Amino acid sequence: MPTDRRLRRFEKPNLRIAIVWAALSVLFLILGYQRIVAGEFPDPDDALRLVQVRDLIAGQGWFDLHQYRIAPPDGTLMHWSRLVDIPLAALIVLLSPIFGQAAAEVIASVAVPLLTLGVVLLAIGRLAWRLFDIRVATFACLACGLLGPLVFQLQPMRIDHHGWQIASTALALWALAGRNAVLGGALAGLALAAGATISLEILPVAAAFGGVLLLRWIRDYHQRWWLVAFMQAFALGQVGLFLLTRGVTDLAQHCDALSPAHLGFFVVTALATGFIAVLPRLPALVLLGFFSAAALAAAGFFAVSSPDCLQTPFGALDPVVYDFWYRNIAEGRPLWEQDLFAALPVLFQLLVGLIATLMIRARSRDWLAGWWSDYAVLLIAMIALSIFVWRSAAFTAVIATVPLGWLIAQWLDRLRKTESLRDKLVLASGIFIVLLPSAPLRAVQSVLPRTEMPVPVRQSQCDVTTQTAKLAGLPKGVIFAPFDIGPAILLESRHAVVATSHHRAQNAMRDVILAFTAPSAEARQIVTDHGADYVVLCTDLAEPRILAAANSDGLMAQLMQGKPPEWLVPVDMDGPESFRVWRLSPVPKPE
Repeated sequence: MPTDRRLRRFEKPNLRIAIVWAALSVLFLILGYQRIVAGEFPDPDDALRLVQVRDLIAGQGWFDLHQYRIAPPDGTLMHWSRLVDIPLAALIVLLSPIFGQAAAEVIASVAVPLLTLGVVLLAIGRLAWRLFDIRVATFACLACGLLGPLVFQLQPMRIDHHGWQIASTALALWALAGRNAVLGGALAGLALAAGATISLEILPVAAAFGGVLLLRWIRDYHQRWWLVAFMQAFALGQVGLFLLTRGVTDLAQHCDALSPAHLGFFVVTALATGFIAVLPRLPALVLLGFFSAAALAAAGFFAVSSPDCLQTPFGALDPVVYDFWYRNIAEGRPLWEQDLFAALPVLFQLLVGLIATLMIRARSRDWLAGWWSDYAVLLIAMIALSIFVWRSAAFTAVIATVPLGWLIAQWLDRLRKTESLRDKLVLASGIFIVLLPSAPLRAVQSVLPRTEMPVPVRQSQCDVTTQTAKLAGLPKGVIFAPFDIGPAILLESRHAVVATSHHRAQNAMRDVILAFTAPSAEARQIVTDHGADYVVLCTDLAEPRILAAANSDGLMAQLMQGKPPEWLVPVDMDGPESFRVWRLSPVPKPE
């Protein structure tokens, strides 16, 4: 193990971290250059995030989170947090007088994800440096650029909330290595409070951190202040950020975002944790009994305050929306429902990170043995979470970077020292497979029979960004379209859309699904009931194909076959054949 970091002041970890950040940033910019120039976002949520920021800059109230061009005329109250809007809006406002708003938006959309990457690298690099040395810190940071979930969520133009939640996880992990229990626990709690304010999907991560700190308490009574500080900072941080970003204008009990019931739950558990901490030392089973009672009391408060939220946020979805939309959102589904050619390499890297953690634990003594035991428990819990909710793999990946960095450093040392050609080849192959495990699978995939697959919006032949911008030339109206191209329509034009892929507008979402899967006459009634002026479609995406397959006689099947009903008049957009636009013909007046 390395000497105390306070005796290694000649090392410059921040400089090394900055060099790695610059190298990864340049690499990300090169790989994403064409998409950046074209103004294409990796995901529809990124486009809608920019729409929300534009509305804020244009004068929409700070506490008003409605998107008024989704499900007009009333609009839709979004569950997104203003925290994510702050850096984007600040950069755009600052740079617009110099470059113009359009260029400022592109700069902000590139700079903010790279800034988030810098925060992640600082936390991971400093942690690895403290635990090991500057070499391991370097490789741990480099590993961030070789783990697929991190690369996707931290790439330029990825401006939705996931990157900041990864950063909050990394900062909490760094805080757990602090020497002061109160300060370290509080910083971890505040970091995850910010993550939970952004989205409730961070709550299982916070639970895993809390579980690790409870194990510290059980192992050593004097370590109890870690959990006390963590829980109290987590609760107070959420209350403060709720008031900052939501105020008191919306105190409704929302199941998909922090609401008074959630805040009450965490305040109760924080107070209970403080009370238990001042009691004399308790046997482990008695201690767990006290915490179980506290959890039941908090759950009781939550159940009374918000009984509708006892199920998952998506449990109350309309069955039609659940079956056609939610079940087809791959990132929210378990591992076994993913594209295994993409998912299995990530799982392999996470498991290698766990094995490396256990190897480090076996070599550690004194406080480091306890630390790496905690780390292994945390990583096991996060891998289990990722298996059941694949989107969580990004949080797990950032935790795995430190042991992966150590393992790479170990193997490179052995590679340098060994004289055996066979050993060199084995070690080099091992390093390659750990860093790029997808390469062998992609080679296998390339020789398998190819089938035509629908593509994500960013890869569509429709050229969604360019084509939706042409819609701005049509008279302003309401567009009836599948969910995934709705954000691009909102971003590139002043039209409204009936629904996007955001569940708070589930009634409108249900109507869109029913209209596209219904026969022509029924579909027309639904479309006209929403006051739609146009129908827009991109035929090579997954969503239209799912809707068309649901009913071969439905509206979507007709449109995909190029056989629109008589009440839809084609509009020539002078673009790719896969991007199709129709305007509604007037409803004949009865004689």
